[in-house]
Amino acid sequence: MRNLILSATLVAASVFGMTAQAAEPVAGKEYVELSNAVPVSVPGKIEVVELFWYGCPHCYNFEPYVNKWTEKLPADVNFKRVPAMFGGAWDAHGQMFLTLEAMGVEHSVHAAVFDAIQNQRKQLTKPEDMADFLATQGVDKEKFLATFNSFAIKGQVQKAKELAKKYEITGVPSMVVNGKYRFDLGTAGGPDGVLNVADSLIEKERAAK
Repeated sequence: MRNLILSATLVAASVFGMTAQAAEPVAGKEYVELSNAVPVSVPGKIEVVELFWYGCPHCYNFEPYVNKWTEKLPADVNFKRVPAMFGGAWDAHGQMFLTLEAMGVEHSVHAAVFDAIQNQRKQLTKPEDMADFLATQGVDKEKFLATFNSFAIKGQVQKAKELAKKYEITGVPSMVVNGKYRFDLGTAGGPDGVLNVADSLIEKERAAK
């Protein structure tokens, strides 16, 4: 499974610099319509989910695009990140993200964690190593460890894994709009293409209300 994920990521890399080929995205080409719609987390809002992994260089390179895009999202759109977890470092990093999110500090340290793993080559797969690094970013070490090992976070980990299965993802970064449409760098034609597809599908869902 991990080889499949990494292979899909390499395919995405080959088209990373491309732009979207069509103004109006087409099902089966730029995006896939899921066979079973997944309920959104905030009823009444159009949900956009980004599935990612801190160890994925393409997710890291995609960050500036996503961050700029989310700054301009209208009030009826709810954006959320969901860590992809397929074992090993994927699970460790995903649990770290969910812990930081539960602590309410994810937004302030998200970029630093990405930088540590991608540029500083820190593994951050052991809770103690995570806590030591996060302490340099102002995160309380003991509180982090207690939260990381809590029953609530274990439940969030299971929920994230189930979501990834329901979204039927095969690589990261991937995006899902309103629990219905999935697309990625490869299908959409690079980072700008992904966000163009997201904008089009948001409009599609808004018009359907």
